[in-house]
Amino acid sequence: MSPRRTPNALRHLPLVALPASLSVVLGGCQGHFLPQMPGAQRTPPPPKISDAAPASSLQPGRNVIVDAVDKVGPAVVRIDTTKQVINPLGGLFGRGPSIQQQQGQGSGFFTRSDGVLLTNAHVVEGAGEVSVTLPDGRSFNGKVLGSDPLTDVAVVKVVASKLPVAPLGDSAKVRPGEWAIAIGNPLGLDNTVTAGIISAIQRTNAVGEGQRVPYIQTDAAVNPGNSGGPLINDRGQVIGINTAIRQAPGAGLSFAIPINVARQIAAQILERGYASHPYIGVRLQALTPQLAREINATTNQCRLPEVNAVVVVDVIDGSPAAAAGLKPCDLIERVGEKAMKNPSDVQLAVDQGRVGQPLALRVRRGDRSLDLTIRPAELPRKS
Repeated sequence: MSPRRTPNALRHLPLVALPASLSVVLGGCQGHFLPQMPGAQRTPPPPKISDAAPASSLQPGRNVIVDAVDKVGPAVVRIDTTKQVINPLGGLFGRGPSIQQQQGQGSGFFTRSDGVLLTNAHVVEGAGEVSVTLPDGRSFNGKVLGSDPLTDVAVVKVVASKLPVAPLGDSAKVRPGEWAIAIGNPLGLDNTVTAGIISAIQRTNAVGEGQRVPYIQTDAAVNPGNSGGPLINDRGQVIGINTAIRQAPGAGLSFAIPINVARQIAAQILERGYASHPYIGVRLQALTPQLAREINATTNQCRLPEVNAVVVVDVIDGSPAAAAGLKPCDLIERVGEKAMKNPSDVQLAVDQGRVGQPLALRVRRGDRSLDLTIRPAELPRKS
């Protein structure tokens, strides 16, 4: 502590001589007791609250979350976008210009030191201008190399070198209960870190049925602006891309694209500028015993067993499914070596196949089991 200064008003008061005995007592009171004055009452000591031994001082240790953030944080960026939108009240109605500039913001992270970064497709969708800002303040113009709306993955490139990169992990090894750390720019608050645990994996019904992404679910706080940022583990490896939230009273849930899915999509975009998805051309329905009873009672088209299964509702003419002999009312039991429990399982299994490569299906038709071979075609891309 710095020495206490004498107030200005006191500096000009004359010094008063003290008796020698009193001056000794005051000058030497440090480490000594003042003499007990005659007739004074002794103050009793306060009651003892605890007789536990003093705790040892805490030793400085390592924090896994801090270490993980140190590894990945420098590679996490803020993405600012500008796109032109039509103003429905502009032009003829005279309420502003007919074309307006719309600002957007999200997150992303570098995976290559030469300027390649991953983010969400919805972050850069329709953007005419993309600005990428690093935590150290550097800013670059970004170019969208390609995006895939089906998986919500996009690849952006900036012209730079020797950039910090985020190590990629293996999302197939993620297990519920592990640490989950989100880094991003929620609500415009740059370089925000939140932490929780992996709540669930393989969430195919997180944002609707028939998804092509087996989402990672976490309770780490994620808000608008976190989109496209990394979800990392306690070893400082990216295991997912934060992409969606579901609000609920008292708390919210967040979902991330597994990094293995994002890695596969990004490789296709870097190779050809777009992602390729196989499809077989069927419309599916989750079958339950109750639904089977209702169908059997109202139509003669199908006689379905009262079980939980995946039933083919429709087969598109000229599709790979039609060519393979798949028919309405068939129950899809297996795709490859995997048993199918719901339509999302079938969707994911087909999406993990390759266009033009044979894919084995086992279906139940009436009281028979049939083995079919189907060759998925490439899903037509929207212009």
